[in-house]
Amino acid sequence: MRTTLDIDPDLLEKLLQETGERSRGKAVDRAIDAYLKRAAIEKLLAARGTFNVKRTHAAWEAAEMKAMKHGHPRR
Repeated sequence: MRTTLDIDPDLLEKLLQETGERSRGKAVDRAIDAYLKRAAIEKLLAARGTFNVKRTHAAWEAAEMKAMKHGHPRR
């Protein structure tokens, strides 16, 4: 998608150098992707310890085997 943005030229130059990209668009895409991945990781880390999973590995495996016997495909 084409859009017009006012980006600090010094920041853009640093981004191009850091990413090694020749295209400003690709460099910005990489920066946005990296930001979104980092934000998702931070959300997961923030959720750490807020839920309790009671099933053991053996219980998960038994549930999977039961589902397979009843014709439910593995995911």
